[in-house]
Formats: sequence, C-alpha cells, structure tokens
Amino acid sequence: MNASSENKRFLEKAKQKGFDKDHRKTINFNISKYDLAVDKGHKNLYSNIELARKRAGYIKNKVVNELDKYLIEFEDNFLKSGGKIIWARDSTEALNEIIGIVNKHGISSAVKSKSMTTEELELNPVLEKNGVDTVETDLGEFIVQQAGQKPYHIVTPAMHMSKEDVAELYNEKFDTPSDFSPEQLTLYTRGLLREKFQEADLGITGANFLIADTGSIAVTENEGNGMLSMSFPKIHIAIAGIEKIIPRFEDIALFWPLLATHGTGQQMTVYNSIISGPKKFSEKDGPDEMYLVLLDNGRSNLLAHERQRQALSCIRCGACLNACPVYKNIGGHTYNTTYTGPIGSIIMPFIKDFNGYKHLSFASSLCGKCTTVCPVKIPLHELLLVNRNYAVKNGYSKFIEKQVIKFSTKALNSRKMMDMISGSTKNTMAKKFAAKPWGKNREFPDIAEKSFNQLWKEKHD
Repeated sequence: MNASSENKRFLEKAKQKGFDKDHRKTINFNISKYDLAVDKGHKNLYSNIELARKRAGYIKNKVVNELDKYLIEFEDNFLKSGGKIIWARDSTEALNEIIGIVNKHGISSAVKSKSMTTEELELNPVLEKNGVDTVETDLGEFIVQQAGQKPYHIVTPAMHMSKEDVAELYNEKFDTPSDFSPEQLTLYTRGLLREKFQEADLGITGANFLIADTGSIAVTENEGNGMLSMSFPKIHIAIAGIEKIIPRFEDIALFWPLLATHGTGQQMTVYNSIISGPKKFSEKDGPDEMYLVLLDNGRSNLLAHERQRQALSCIRCGACLNACPVYKNIGGHTYNTTYTGPIGSIIMPFIKDFNGYKHLSFASSLCGKCTTVCPVKIPLHELLLVNRNYAVKNGYSKFIEKQVIKFSTKALNSRKMMDMISGSTKNTMAKKFAAKPWGKNREFPDIAEKSFNQLWKEKHD
C-alpha cells in the first residue's frame, strides 16, 4: 500500500465533497431526519438509557476479552443444529471457500440481503466473475449496486442520494418515468426482486449477532429481504466477523432495541429472525444446507492491542457516523474503506494496512460526540488518539512531521520562547508552515501581537 497516495486521494476527495453544496444539503437533510427519529425512539423506549448502554458495553467487552471461549461454544451449538462452519483467516480464504460451495452446487444465481461483511470481502464482483448473477435485495444496496457504487453508510447505503437522484437512475437503468415518486420506485423494485427470490439458487446474508448458547444467527432488517434470502433458496451462506458473538439468547432483548433505536430511531426493526441451521425434517421452508463463514480478516490484529480491541464491541448501528462533524462534511465514499466514520477510522487500519490508512485516525475533530452516542460505550475519540500514538511510535509518520511536532511542542510548552518571538514573526512562521494544510478555502487565523501573559504584566507592572 502506497501510504502517501492513499492519503493524497483522501485529502483531494475530502476537499471536493466538503465544498460540494448539493452533497452537504442532501446529507444534512437525511441526517436531520435521523436525529429527530433517534431522539424520539430513545424517549419512547428507555426509562434509563445509560443503564442499557452500560449493560450492553459490559457484555460486549467481556465477549471481546474471552472471544475464544464464546466462539468454541457457538461452534459446538451451531454444528449440533446441522449447520456447517467455515473459519476464514482473511478475505482470500473466505472467497475461495464460497466459490467452492458455488461450484459444488452448480449455483448460477444469488440473492443477497444487506451485509457490510460481504462488502468487506468485495464478494459481488467475485461471484459475477464465477458466473453467478448476484442481486442486492435491500433497497438501498440495490440502488447503489445499480449506480455502480459502494455503500455510502453502514446502515443507509444510499444516504448520499436524493429521491430525484434515484428516480433519474431508474430512468436510465429501467426506463421508468423520471418523475417516479419514492413509493412508485419502491413498488417497481419489489416487483423486480420477487422474481429474483423465486429463481435464486443461493441466499447470502450477514449476521447482526451470533448467539453462543444456542448456536444461532440473529438478523434484523426492515424490508423482509433478509428473511426471503434465507428461506427461498436451497443454499444459505451467512458471513459474519468473529466479533459478532453475544453470550446468551436472553441478551438479544437488550441488543436488538439498542441497535434499532441508535441505527434508525425505531423501537424495533420490522423483521427479526433467529436461525439455527438448515430446515429440519418437519419444516416446510428454509435451506437444505446452511454455511456460516466466520471471518477474521485482521480482527485478530486489533484483538492483540489491549486498548483498541474495545472497538470490536461495535454493533454497527452507524450512530457515530451520523454524529461526526467530519463524516457529515466529507461523506462515506471519501474514506475508501468498508467501515467509515469514527469506528471505521479505528478498525480499518488494522483490517487493511496500518501504514496505508493511518491518516483516517487523524480525520477527526476529537469533539467526543461519537463516544457520547455509542450504544455500547466505546470511547471512540480516545481510541483515535491511541491509534495516532501507535502510528508515531511505530515509525509510520514522516521525519519532517516528527521534527515539526517536536519543535512546536517544545516552543508551546515554553512561555519564555513564546514571548521572545513577536506576533508578526509568529504569523509569518505559522503561515509558511501551516497555511497549506490549513487549506486555501479557509481564512488563516492571525496570532495576536502580544500574548495574554505580556498584556497582564503590562497592566499590573
């Protein structure tokens, strides 16, 4: 990974999106609707939301620190129910195993419900390359698939598109009227997907949670496409990161409402499914075979770090993205990663390449809003600082950056040095070294001619 080229691409894209008024208008409108819904959802559901967050954070943190124990328990119970588990160390192993299943069963068509883990694997193009017609069945995912894009947001993949954008896209792709309303677009998509569900050989889903004591996967969604993807096709492949474990079946009563209220503002999402292996002899619906791909793909790298491993507690609600002032200005595609915003900035350097993606940890104002809204109380803004520290200590920063920081730290910690230099000289030096990264679209602040210390002495001498 060329670290400088990825950082340069990020800065260029951030500049472009940050000053795109149409983009800002769309995102601010969509997130404002989310904020209202979430506030209402919290008030209606929780008498003590802090207690719910503390309990959820404790459970997930316990799981992360005893992950091997819970994974073994889950595997044992899942196998007893007739499921098959594939352990994948990285994306290459996962993809090879999935294509092996495709070839074994002669699969030519697949339906997919929403899954960020499959995005992490970049599964769709691999399936298409191997002759499998693959269709996203979540409405937002279907829209970005037709646009040839990646999801913009963890929860709402097409958040960056207005209803007019979607109508125009459908007009180009399906020759529908360019003035179709959102309801008409949804009904049209429903008609297309019904046929795909009936014809598909393979159903692919993610898993919001893996329940250790029952060996079950829990999937929560709003459109029913996940349920159809699991019940219509003869083969079902679920793909989940190893961190998705929760200990007990009873815990789902805590986590599902937390995920719903923080993700969309609902008290509960519309469809909630718990699947324990393929269909049984007495059951009419469901797959003949069910596979679960348990994916590591860099999560063990994160697990090895005592502080940063807490990020594995994330339940993918997307709340930190919606709260982050940086994300709300530069948008999801700027990150060029599967997981974006504060949580993505912490975990993606470990999943992909730390040197190549270390800049993401610096894409933060450190305002702490992400930590405030996290349903499992991950100290996100603190972990961003830990990542920054890790980057410097492990030699991922440039020599000139180290020297500038070393000198500036020494100068800023010395009142004598600061007062020795006049305000005009400080301004000249600051603009010479900092004006470029500050950006030409922002007015560079002027440093006062005299410091508060100097003014105080003049007043009282």
